[in-house]
Amino acid sequence: MTWRATILTLYPDMFPGHLGHSLAGRAIGAGTWACDAVNIRDFATDRHRTVDDTPAGGGPGMVLRADVVAAAIDSVADGRPLLAMTPRGRPLTQARVRALANGPGAILLCGRFEGFDERIFQRRAIEEVSIGDYVLSGGEVAALVVMDACVRLLPGVMGAACSGDEESHERGLLEHPHYTRPPAWEGLAIPEALRSGDHARIARWRRAQSEQDTRLRRPDLVDHHVDGPVHSPSGARQQKKEE
Repeated sequence: MTWRATILTLYPDMFPGHLGHSLAGRAIGAGTWACDAVNIRDFATDRHRTVDDTPAGGGPGMVLRADVVAAAIDSVADGRPLLAMTPRGRPLTQARVRALANGPGAILLCGRFEGFDERIFQRRAIEEVSIGDYVLSGGEVAALVVMDACVRLLPGVMGAACSGDEESHERGLLEHPHYTRPPAWEGLAIPEALRSGDHARIARWRRAQSEQDTRLRRPDLVDHHVDGPVHSPSGARQQKKEE
């Protein structure tokens, strides 16, 4: 079954963007997934194709009209999850991405200006999603992030089925460091554990590195990953010996 992304936007030419290239581009060509961009402006009802108006109560900027946005949503609604890209939304997680990738696809609503008339969230089942604690010019870049994260998980897109199993956030820890040739570069050698040929030792080293990097860089993740408690700092000292 083709995974399908439908994007509601004022700038349909922005899609599929970078996802038309590399592995995702080959997958879209093979029919693994599809991308449809729908112009919200097509659902305006006046001759000027107006999609926004001034904020009620005053203030700067413009607000996307609920009636126009609702008409665009209703034209594509088919049971797929409807996500609005907004900085006030719930942070996107790898678990949510995997759930979306395992479904039929998603409808992604991209805001502009000051955002949406609040009534659209009261009258339509919309999941508000944020990709970070910052503000973008519009929701299109965020929608591309969601699509990218989902598409790479679709069967066959990354090649080997296990390609992403150890990546950052996939199991709640940050990914271990990677190395390749040359064996030594500017006085730095590839850790001996990785050159040992001992698969169990390599796995232990990678696990210890993931735990150490998570503890140092993202301590908020330490208590929430799926493989049980992160080892105490003494475990980090042990992995240092293995380098």
